[in-house]
Parts: sequence; structure tokens; C-alpha cells
Amino acid sequence: MKVALIYGGRSSEHEVSLRSAASVRTTLAKAGHDIVDMAISAEGRWLTGPDARTLLAAGPAPPPDGLHLPDRDTRTALAEVEVVFPVLHGPHGEDGTVQGLLELAGLPYVGSGVLGSALAMDKAVARPLLQAAGLPLVAHRTLRLDTAEDVAHQDPDALAADLGLPLFVKPSNMGSSVGVSRVDELTGLIPALHHARQFDNKVLVETAVLNARELEVSVLGDRNPKASLPGEIRPGNDFYDYAAKYADAGSELLVPAPVPDEMTVALQAMSIRAFKALDCCGMARVDFLVDPIDHTIHLNEVNTIPGFTSISMYPKMWEASGLSYPDLLNRLLDIAVTRHQRKQRLKTTL
Repeated sequence: MKVALIYGGRSSEHEVSLRSAASVRTTLAKAGHDIVDMAISAEGRWLTGPDARTLLAAGPAPPPDGLHLPDRDTRTALAEVEVVFPVLHGPHGEDGTVQGLLELAGLPYVGSGVLGSALAMDKAVARPLLQAAGLPLVAHRTLRLDTAEDVAHQDPDALAADLGLPLFVKPSNMGSSVGVSRVDELTGLIPALHHARQFDNKVLVETAVLNARELEVSVLGDRNPKASLPGEIRPGNDFYDYAAKYADAGSELLVPAPVPDEMTVALQAMSIRAFKALDCCGMARVDFLVDPIDHTIHLNEVNTIPGFTSISMYPKMWEASGLSYPDLLNRLLDIAVTRHQRKQRLKTTL
């Protein structure tokens, strides 16, 4: 098929997107697909063809006065493709914004739709829906921090009394552990809130699961999604932060995870339930925290555009489950086209 690959984006996860896209592009091209490159610079400028590939090769960034909507060349290129594969992580790509653009353009695309993307991206909004689906979560509070004064007005003693210590503080709309801090002492809470507020005005404060095992499951499908064998991450840092994911060679990835069969079944069932609760489609990676003592499972978050780099867990877990990387990508393209065809049969006028 003629596949438009969209990567980069105005997000702190811009570099991760480029790494994922390079891997996806190579595999799709080897499988015989015709790739149309579309990149979004860190400043928001849309690039196509050789200019996009220059960005993919970590070339010089375009000037910051570029367009924030697709220009004529980009629109022309989009009109010629059969399916779009967004490889965009974080805000302005994984949160329903690009998905809405593709819906308006009437193009099939890989991954969740506008609603599922937005719900999964916003952790504060996702949590009530996950709880309503009977999924176990850690205790948490959502804070609206529009200004520095809003942070200063927070009561660390009250939050600690409510949630205990240690705590995790994270932006509600962000991925790859960007802006996340672990708080072990009350004195660290206000600085952690200031740090998280740089990335989102909605901040989540959560009870930490001490020495938690970090387990993940890949989900693939549409109406009847399937779950992979779980994987486990043993971070080289205090937790699986940005550096541990993409820079620290000390992190250990175990695929499949060394867990009992009954835990595998439980994790897979919870992953599919979370996928459906947030109206996801195509793909998602569901992350869990497991108490090392009593083995209690807590669902952490759902990622609708998981990483596709050479060390990313989503494709690795499917490989361990019997689905190769090329077959996984082809399956995602097929799901996108099938979903689009189903939607095209719906009436849009009376």
C-alpha cells in the first residue's frame, strides 16, 4: 500500500518519535510498501519528501516561523495515500489532534480514533473510566495548576496524609515519563509540582507502590482485541524515567516476563478491558505496577501510540507471542483500512 508515515511533532517526545519512525519506515519499505514521508518539526512545521527524511536523519531544524497546518504539498501528498501511520508520541499527535485532522480528511489511519486517543492521553480523565470498568488503580489526586501561585497554595502535609509517602507526581497529558518525579520527602513535593506543571496544567499525584515490578502488555485489534504475553522492565534508575527508557543501558527488559501463568492471564484480561474502556483501536500498550510482596496488580496507564524503536516493548512482546515485527505492522495497516471502511458505511446525512 501507499503509506503516509507521520513523525516528529511539537512534543517533548519529538526525538523518540523520530527513532520509532526510522524503525517503522525501514520495515514497511522492506515489506514492499510505498512510503510517503511526512514530518512535523519541533516548531510545528509540516515537511514532506526529502525535507521530512532530513528531519528523520536528525538534520538541522527548520525555522520556527513555519506553518502549523499542512501546506499545499502536504495536502497533495495525503490525498494520494491509502493509509496513514502516525508515529507521534505525546501531545499534538497521540492525543487525538492529528487523528481529528485525518478524520476531516477522510483518511484511514493506524491507531485509536479521536476519542480513544484523547482519553488515554489524559491520565486524569482516564482514571474514572478505568475505575468504572473495575480496574485496580493506585490512590491518586488531580490538581489544576495554572500558575505558580496555584502550586504555592498546595498543602504538602494534607497530600501526604491523604496519599502517604513516597508519591509520584506527573503531568496528566504526557508520555515517556516526561515531567515525572518521585517524592520521598515532603520538601520535594512543591518542586515536583513545579516541574510537572511545565508540561501540563493538570498534574496527577499518586501513591507509590514501593519496589513495584513494572509489567506491560501489548494489545492489538479492533472489535475483538488480543493481548500479548507480558514483559517486565527492571529500570536502571529509581523508576523507569525518560533516561532509563532511552539512554540508560542499565535497564533490563524481560520478554516474556517471569510471572506465573495465572498472573499472565489476569494481566491480559485487564489489558483488554482497559483497551475497551477507553475506546481504543489498533494498538495500545498497557502498563502495570505489581506489589512485590502481596502481588497486588495496579493498572498504571494506557499508551495508544507505543514506542516502535529497536528496544521498544510493544513489538518485542508481540514477537515473543509469535507475531513478527513486519507482520505486526501489516496487521495494523489492515485494521486501519477495515475500520475506515466500516465507518464509511455510516450515514452522514438524513
